Amino acid sequence: MPDGSATVHLFRPKLVTTLREGYGASALRKDMVAALTVAIVALPLSMAIAVASGVGPERGLYTAIVGGFLVSLLSGSRFQIGGPAGAFIVLVAATAAKYGVEGLLLTVLLSGLMLLSIGVLRLGSLIRHIPHAVTVGFTCGIAVTILASQLKDLAGLHLAGAEPGPFLPKLGALVAALPTLNLQALAIGCGSAALIFFIRYLRPGWPAMLIAVAGASAVAAFFHLPVETIGSHFGSLPNGLPMPRLPSITAQRVLAVLPSALSFTLLGGVESLLSAKVADSMTGRKHRSNMELVGQGVANIGSALFGGIAVTGTIARTATNVRAGASSPLSGMMHSLLLLVFMLVVVAFIVQDPVG
Repeated sequence: MPDGSATVHLFRPKLVTTLREGYGASALRKDMVAALTVAIVALPLSMAIAVASGVGPERGLYTAIVGGFLVSLLSGSRFQIGGPAGAFIVLVAATAAKYGVEGLLLTVLLSGLMLLSIGVLRLGSLIRHIPHAVTVGFTCGIAVTILASQLKDLAGLHLAGAEPGPFLPKLGALVAALPTLNLQALAIGCGSAALIFFIRYLRPGWPAMLIAVAGASAVAAFFHLPVETIGSHFGSLPNGLPMPRLPSITAQRVLAVLPSALSFTLLGGVESLLSAKVADSMTGRKHRSNMELVGQGVANIGSALFGGIAVTGTIARTATNVRAGASSPLSGMMHSLLLLVFMLVVVAFIVQDPVG
């Protein structure tokens, strides 16, 4: 099977290519398992990123559902998963604090238009000139950022105030909160991670992440462990998507948020293409950089219209998608649809506190 090197210049979504090559029941099963795995990861992570960015958790879900679906639908990568990203936390928080939610939505909209233009102008191919060491360093930096952002919940810590965004102040706050350590929460988190590694070693073909999530949830509920759930941590969740609407647009506001939109565009473009490149290194395939930027642009426009925040290709969720056995962009589209189902159907169950 060709790796896609001969078609990297095309403005053709990988979904179209996948369907032209033929898509059978085996590929569908793989994509469904991968979609469920990524959706379970994306559900709390999308809300957590939104909260850390200074907006409501529902906006993270809107971003993952609408933006994530459009990214996979129009992506230049077979495996890219789009949604809110930890790398944007500081930028989104600063923009929301300075210009309000309406200003933030306008910033995301303008960023989408810029990304779309960059893709159409075929500037995405410049990513090939970024040194490999930069890709590795960027990936490691994102990994450290995500790890640091999860330590509080992993250990069940309670901070005296809001969790700092910058890395070093965050570590200082976490160390100061060590007396509030929840051993049950730490055991559940570390046990889940150990189970994932064990299953991957013993039975690589099994959905290790799904088994770990289901098993840990069952143990916490059965033994009534004093650990936070999605509901107790984030509160009530929305039960559907809002109607799409344009944010408030005036010439003065556009000029005011333009520098922020440029920052969103540069960071979103670089992270999305690096995420696609990481997926390439894991699968041996080649993404279409210009098509990827077009997809990212449309996704940010769609996210802004539905009240979401910035969308980008997410390295951690894309890597999870690959490791879970995804075979096509349909896994990313189904992951977004599953998040929508969670909101519409099972929201009352996923927010319950097993402790009561």
